[in-house]
Amino acid sequence: MGTPFDTAHGKLSIVATPIGNLEDITLRALRTMKECDVIYAEDTRVIAKLLARYEIKKPLQRLDAATEIKKADEIIVRLEAGEHIALVSDAGTPGISDPGSRLVARVREQVKMFNLFTKIEAIPGASALTAALSIAGLDATNFTFLGFLPHKKGRQTALKKIALSEIPVILYESPHRILKLLKELEVLEISHVTIARELTKIHEEVVDGSPEEMLAHFTAHSEAVRGEFVVIVSS
Repeated sequence: MGTPFDTAHGKLSIVATPIGNLEDITLRALRTMKECDVIYAEDTRVIAKLLARYEIKKPLQRLDAATEIKKADEIIVRLEAGEHIALVSDAGTPGISDPGSRLVARVREQVKMFNLFTKIEAIPGASALTAALSIAGLDATNFTFLGFLPHKKGRQTALKKIALSEIPVILYESPHRILKLLKELEVLEISHVTIARELTKIHEEVVDGSPEEMLAHFTAHSEAVRGEFVVIVSS
């Protein structure tokens, strides 16, 4: 005799959304969000704007870093019942410096343990990481991606590893800490960084130079210290 879920075919779609310009959404992503039963979003208010732009009406549930583990069991129950669930973050690809990886790991664990008929699919799209690399003019054959550095514990260790790296290192940084990061890189005698901000938006900017030069630039243009920053350390 089979399990109660033998006939269920739940599906979890990990959907990439625009990092700024709302036109940077794939046809497949739009179709997936139209066809799914429910959308779990990092911030329902943010995704609601995207859905409104494309006239998509779907139930929204919040799933952020604080609720990811708690919501995982709820999502698994829905998948076991055969529902199609879409997961999105505020911008870019879920699980890449955004909530999602722990949920996927939990679902995969349950699929293996109970032999569930659940499909996990990637709906690829925008990513600040690859967008920045594509216009930085650097050899990106090999690189290291560290996402957001720790705020306190482990930060200095990570910075020292960056200084010793022989290949480009890509970081994400918030506007509240970008000046602090540049000062830290200056102390480490890093010679060259490329900084991309407001990617795909009206005020998109890509600048490069020494940490000292970048510090002077963003100090002089304090209005530019906003939006998420992609920092590429290439020396």
